[in-house]
Amino acid sequence: MREYETSDETLAAIAGRHGATARQVRPLPSGVANHVFLLGDDLVLRIPRTERFLPDLVKEAAVIPAARHAGVDTPEVVAFDDSFSAVDVPYMLLTRAPGADLALHEPSTAGRDRVFRQVGRELARLHRLTPATAPDLHTVPMDDDGTTDPRAFTDRLLADGWIDAESARWLIGWFDRLSPHLPTGPPLVLVHGDIAPQNLLVRPRTMQLTGIVDWGDAQWADPAADFAKVPLPDIPAMLDGYRQEAGERTATSTPDWEARVLWFHLTWALGRLADPVPRPGERHWTAPPAGRLLGLLRFFTSAPPAPWGDLA
Repeated sequence: MREYETSDETLAAIAGRHGATARQVRPLPSGVANHVFLLGDDLVLRIPRTERFLPDLVKEAAVIPAARHAGVDTPEVVAFDDSFSAVDVPYMLLTRAPGADLALHEPSTAGRDRVFRQVGRELARLHRLTPATAPDLHTVPMDDDGTTDPRAFTDRLLADGWIDAESARWLIGWFDRLSPHLPTGPPLVLVHGDIAPQNLLVRPRTMQLTGIVDWGDAQWADPAADFAKVPLPDIPAMLDGYRQEAGERTATSTPDWEARVLWFHLTWALGRLADPVPRPGERHWTAPPAGRLLGLLRFFTSAPPAPWGDLA
């Protein structure tokens, strides 16, 4: 598989195309898929690490303008080039949002809640986009994982020796209690796919959200999937903002959203049991194999707000 080299010559050539010099190119924390650089003070350069990640960048070039048109606060695409006509790598250039990613900070509980209420409102705007209302997004895939029944997967974990029989019965009973809250046919909407602290830019002093970044995992999926990569303690504030923007009822009247989000968290936590390989160096809170299970344990042993306790 072809690797895209970010040589000094390549970076200088890209900078020159956009009115900057090689000395104005500075590295930023990179993700799994992309090398990231600051180009001057106002632009962010992203180059995929390998050929495998190029389709995600192509997808982002289409999704970001659609998200911005829907009112989502995300940096604007300034340039996208996968022609290899001027430089030997594909790249995307975006405006730089002020602030830094939330994973670099340890805000107070109130500050963190403030951020995630804003995130919830942004997602409510994004989720108004559907295959019918945004037909031009043909590079966006349909979710191929949302129809898996975790109860059948739990049986496989038992058969393969990952869990014991009593735990399997308890888990299946938990899914049984959650299932009445799930829609029979969840709507397919545009989801970001990786809403997590490292993809949320904030002003450190005010905890004001300044942008949602990294749209490479966008897809058409159940909107509840966009709450599955956020730590559970942040979900109540996030759902509060979402409901306010969407004009939906509160959790007091219906806990359906909480049950749907918990369904995803529990399902994906079990999925990591069968994939116990550590991923050192990755910044995502779910990278450690036990990260999700420990997150569930911490949340439900810390007196979560209603109606969460009734869903356990």
